[in-house]
Amino acid sequence: MTSFAADYRKASVQPSPNHGERAGGRKPDMIILHYTGMPSHQEALAWLCRDESQVSSHYFVHESGDVVQLVPEERRAWHAGKSSWHGEGDINSRSIGIEIANAGHPGGLPDFPENQIAAVIELCRDCVERWSIKPELVLGHSDIAPVRKVDPGEKFPWGELHRSGVGHWVEPAPITGGRFFQRGDRGQPIEALQSMLSLYGYATEITGEFSDKTAGDVEAFQRHFRQERVDGIADFSTIDTLHRLLATLPRYS
Repeated sequence: MTSFAADYRKASVQPSPNHGERAGGRKPDMIILHYTGMPSHQEALAWLCRDESQVSSHYFVHESGDVVQLVPEERRAWHAGKSSWHGEGDINSRSIGIEIANAGHPGGLPDFPENQIAAVIELCRDCVERWSIKPELVLGHSDIAPVRKVDPGEKFPWGELHRSGVGHWVEPAPITGGRFFQRGDRGQPIEALQSMLSLYGYATEITGEFSDKTAGDVEAFQRHFRQERVDGIADFSTIDTLHRLLATLPRYS
């Protein structure tokens, strides 16, 4: 692809060949955040721009806060892979993908530098305003592809983004004792938990059995919304936080 004009005025442009048409003429109504998961941000950026990689994103945010645009927003970048949200599988056709340079879990899950997070917030706010993206549709890769993906990870500061006007968030309930649900449990409380996860958007099967799949969805939820402990066990803190998130969604309020 030849060069193009950046949609975000602060971005430089480094075109990737890996993109296509958005299915059905869709316009983006989601933002999906990723970490690169590679030790070198230069290598990560180069990989996203190679034809043989068959992956790309719309934006790449360096540790310094510098932003690079790889694919025009009107085009379908290849960042989400096999994923789902509210029953829809082609997330690439409805989203803007943002890769954040960070070594991730393979590199010990380092903190995200302040300048980098400030740049992510400003970029997201710009995309949200231009495309009228709802707060609850600013998500992590792990939300749309639980178990398969764990980025941007439990150190990503979702609360800080929310306080800056990006994303949906409530303060997580404190971790306390009391009843909890885990793999192998069955019954109506499990069905209720699965229903709540599904209502929020996760591809959770409502079976009444706390399966490995349910545990993976709970982990994904915790990784985003209850980051203090990510263990796949639905304790009071997890369930209460999920309940309050649902209660504050516009369509349920």
